[in-house]
Amino acid sequence: MATLLSVNVGAPKDVPWQGRTVHTGAWKSPVHGARMVRRLNVDGDGQGDLAGHGGEIRAVLVYQLQSYQYWEKQLGRGDLTFGIFGENFTVDGLPDDEVCIGDRYRIGEAEFEVTQPRVTCYRVGMRLGEPAMASLLVAHHRPGFYLRVITEGHVQAGDEIVLTRKGPEELSVADTDALLYLPDRDPAKLRKALNIPALSPGWRQSFNDLAAAQQPTQEPGWPGERASSQQPREEPGWPGFKAMRVARIVPETPTVASIYLSTTDGTPLPEARPGQYLSVRLAVDDAAPAVRSYSLSSTPAADTYRISVKHEPHGKVSSYIHATLHPGDLVDIAAPRGAFVLEAGTRPIVLISAGIGATPVLAMLHQLAATRDPRPVWWIHVAHDRAHHAFADEAHALLTQLPQAHEHIYYTAEATPHRNEPYITQGRPTAPSLVAMGIPTDADAYLCGPPAFMDHLGGYLRDHGLSPERIHTEQFSALPAINPGVTPRVAVRPHQPPGPTGTGPLITFARSGITTPWSAAHASLLDLAEACDIPTRWSCRTGVCHTCITHLVAGGITYTTPPLELPEEGTVLVCCSQPTTELVLDL
Repeated sequence: MATLLSVNVGAPKDVPWQGRTVHTGAWKSPVHGARMVRRLNVDGDGQGDLAGHGGEIRAVLVYQLQSYQYWEKQLGRGDLTFGIFGENFTVDGLPDDEVCIGDRYRIGEAEFEVTQPRVTCYRVGMRLGEPAMASLLVAHHRPGFYLRVITEGHVQAGDEIVLTRKGPEELSVADTDALLYLPDRDPAKLRKALNIPALSPGWRQSFNDLAAAQQPTQEPGWPGERASSQQPREEPGWPGFKAMRVARIVPETPTVASIYLSTTDGTPLPEARPGQYLSVRLAVDDAAPAVRSYSLSSTPAADTYRISVKHEPHGKVSSYIHATLHPGDLVDIAAPRGAFVLEAGTRPIVLISAGIGATPVLAMLHQLAATRDPRPVWWIHVAHDRAHHAFADEAHALLTQLPQAHEHIYYTAEATPHRNEPYITQGRPTAPSLVAMGIPTDADAYLCGPPAFMDHLGGYLRDHGLSPERIHTEQFSALPAINPGVTPRVAVRPHQPPGPTGTGPLITFARSGITTPWSAAHASLLDLAEACDIPTRWSCRTGVCHTCITHLVAGGITYTTPPLELPEEGTVLVCCSQPTTELVLDL
């Protein structure tokens, strides 16, 4: 008979960690006597990061005495007190390889249901002083598990734990954990997992994504994008950078020029998907080469790519392109990449852009016009005025080739529409104006422009009824950070890392415009990025969750802690890797 040995609670608190502050409820201690367990947690308990812990589905965390004994031997520790793994219930029995998702248990007055394994999280390692602990819990098949509360009631140490119902499919906690985080997944177990009603929605979505990835592609050349960030799609092309020649440069407006790039040997170029971008490496000055990313602004020819670059007043690279680059020059180009791409389907299409943000959606418009796509298309663009409206005639001509096209142009400066241009309006798009356009609520929308512009227009579309997963956005600056539990700080512009200059290979963070020599003072590429105040995305910091996965544009790495599952070719887990050569990262 399993037994509840300890009830542990702890209110969230701020804990200093690596020069930052983490708001966490991982510090839990045993309580004496009975405690009331409610829908959201045990009385007196709390979670610091409700995105990953807590809530009805994860109200109570369970860990076992037998796992404590196991880790004491593995880690050579004698100081593991109940609650140190962040659990609410320390139990004798209920091993992870026997307890199943959907099992129900009565403890004292309350009844519970098993919903998912523990989330891999750096805070368990932070609490134990063992940074690799999140990875070890998965690798050794001892994660622990969460319960939801079916019936509220009092519980206390010494209560017997009685199985009241066995979960369907009898898929154990350990097998469920391995199914998400370890390679060589069994399709039959995936199907079992998706057939368990008690499984938490987050894990269900992850398993749906994994199951979809195992299915053959419906339409060759247009594979569906994985919803999960764990497995970015492998892109065709060439490794690293290769030299391409500037074939011609065409002014589009006083501040925008299109650069046509051709191969040096006449070999065909890989076909890019509409919406993707090129990373360009230029020796702008005597410092390290600069890397910037620019969208392809049309569908490529067999031997030519086109990018279009706006001259920013203080932009070192854009100034070089506009003032110094000439036809015949050679530039280093990385193969097309990016997940902001036009998807196949039958739903209506909405293409929304502002300023130079028109480039990726213009490539999509080229694709739609080239295939005479029958889907209804809304083209919505914002420019300062007619003189600064790049691609105005080009986009209008493409729209005339589509059977169901709707064009809406906004000039933020004074506009005087010609009677043959009723689609031009002075001002900016608003929520009522989008409604008046008749955009269907089942449309796929693609937005590119300044972040505030995309936030506002995306909000208008959601309020109009479009599903968030059908609103796609593109930005070339660093992606929003994912640092669970870390107290936000005032944003700082990315910069060179403090301390002595490194002597290792050059590391370039392409999205952030930072190139710096590697220093052995940094434990990982993630650590270096954080030292540069580059926005980063991570959760476990030990190579398990793949939240930190980053496209490797060029160079080689080695893993200091081998990931439990290697990422897809052309990507790297920055949380546990170091460079072996010069690197360019899409970060």
